[in-house]
Amino acid sequence: MATFAEEDYAIERPLVTSTGLRQGLTSYGDAHFSLFLRKVFIKALGYSEDALSRPIIGIINTYSSFNPCHANVPQLIEAAKRGVQLNGGLAIDFPTISIHESFSYPTSMFLRNLMSMDTEEMIKAQPVDACIMIGGCDKTVPAQIMGGLSANKPILPLVTGPMMPGSHKGKRIGACTDCRNNWAAFRAGSLDVEDIASLNEELAPTVSPLQLNTREMSTDESKAGTCGVMGTASTMACITAALGLMPLRGASAPAVSSARLRISEETGANAVAAAGAKRSPQSILTKESFYNAITVLQAIGGSTNAVVHLMAIVNRHPDLCGSGDITLQTFDDIGRKVPLLIDLKPSGDNYMTDFHNAGGMLALLHTLRPLLHLSAMTISGVTLGEVLDKTPFRTFPYSQDIIRPLSNPLYPASSLVVLKGNLAPGGAIIKASASKDRRLLCHTGPAVVFKNSADLALRIDDPDLNVTQDSVLVLQAIGPIGNPGMPEAGMIPLPRKLAAAGVTDMLRVSDGRMSGTAGGTIVLHVSPEAILPTSVLGIVRDGDIITCDAEKRVLHLNLGQQEINERLAERALSSEQSARTDDIQTKRGYAGLYQRSVNQAQEGADFDFLTAAGPKRR
Repeated sequence: MATFAEEDYAIERPLVTSTGLRQGLTSYGDAHFSLFLRKVFIKALGYSEDALSRPIIGIINTYSSFNPCHANVPQLIEAAKRGVQLNGGLAIDFPTISIHESFSYPTSMFLRNLMSMDTEEMIKAQPVDACIMIGGCDKTVPAQIMGGLSANKPILPLVTGPMMPGSHKGKRIGACTDCRNNWAAFRAGSLDVEDIASLNEELAPTVSPLQLNTREMSTDESKAGTCGVMGTASTMACITAALGLMPLRGASAPAVSSARLRISEETGANAVAAAGAKRSPQSILTKESFYNAITVLQAIGGSTNAVVHLMAIVNRHPDLCGSGDITLQTFDDIGRKVPLLIDLKPSGDNYMTDFHNAGGMLALLHTLRPLLHLSAMTISGVTLGEVLDKTPFRTFPYSQDIIRPLSNPLYPASSLVVLKGNLAPGGAIIKASASKDRRLLCHTGPAVVFKNSADLALRIDDPDLNVTQDSVLVLQAIGPIGNPGMPEAGMIPLPRKLAAAGVTDMLRVSDGRMSGTAGGTIVLHVSPEAILPTSVLGIVRDGDIITCDAEKRVLHLNLGQQEINERLAERALSSEQSARTDDIQTKRGYAGLYQRSVNQAQEGADFDFLTAAGPKRR
């Protein structure tokens, strides 16, 4: 029998190119020469023929000194490689771009689709039989799943994990819910500059041990892990586990824990098995997988960002894109049946370390079992029901304090609510469970309108601003096209004069997003966004009366249809609208590509040409 090497040089026979180094050969017109040349260069790294004959597991390296949430990535790579090689595979890491929420201009969401393209093309271009995708910070995990689903080779997300909480004056604090709450207190004058400076050093307190011996990032500035509350990063980790793409404990183990390294090793082992079985994401993920993910999203009081990300992932799947099986309405329909069970900030009081110590995703899924689709497959080749059967969980008092039973929820149902009405015919989202003043969930008040984020910054703290605590703050032009990138500016700061007077919440409405770590009575993702000529949000004026009723799922501008039509017609003919359209059509580079190609929030704010359906004529 010919060895792998002998077969490679047997030029009289066609070269089978489906696995290992033989797949995706460079187009030289001679497949045998392409493989010969590839081996020439890979052997420069010292690999033997034996090593090169094994399944190749790619590991995406997203380490960056501008991404402190990924400070532990080098350690995770080494542990994942160990898992691959202990199970007969060859692990080869490679980089893609890395994006961090606080270090990306104008916003990390602007770069999510670019990262998904990078991920997809690198998985397709390189000879990998499966790919471990290391991510963590908010937009990296959805970007990788989007790209990996489109590439459709076996993919195994590996998240960096949450950071540990810090302490200030004996009280636990952690990024980034406490960042926002304490900044609001500083704006209101109830915290002084010494306190806010001291807090700044404790909100992200953990550092990767690897960093202690390097100069790439000072220990004062680096942190190992993502925000330690149920923000977008933790939400996406939980959802990824619910989709069946990674070990359940991988959603919550702290970034600085030895458990995180063991999860990495396990992921390496799983990758070799998935490569052998060719478990592609399009074959694993079904509508039932996504129903489970949405159930978990509602039960954890997860980030509103997850709605956008999940719709983008759904629309990358050929069997689900355009099928109508999963739409924005699906989130609301499932939410009506699912209570909020997790007592974590911003909807509760605790941190991700508490969730992990209480049993994490394993305990949560056992609790949710009556509401789950147990036939959904996982990357390990067994169903979710079989995973739970093999790993029973016995509750204990602390676990039920953090992960409530179905009979004693933190919030009865519909943590995330979908609103519709003449102000948002395409839909909008409100995180009802994070409202600080529940009376505002059914509220009617006069609009105070800000045309864009610059206008907001200029006027929000003006002592003469005509605003009361009953006003509805409206921020326009921060949607996917309008900003561009749909920034997390939807948590409009309270006017300083109201905050100083003790106001802690107001109804706020925008076409943008907010951080998953944020709280308040905040309507987001209004569609169509304000910049579009058909958008009612774009023609709201100061003093217009707006009604939000979360119970009735209504977001309404109290104007007659004739007045709305007249305003829309006037706006469509304006020189400002014409100039804006011309600018988008002629803009160069990625910004131009983004604004011309991005779809609306309810479709995932993805590029139309990246969806499974492909680009549509606008």
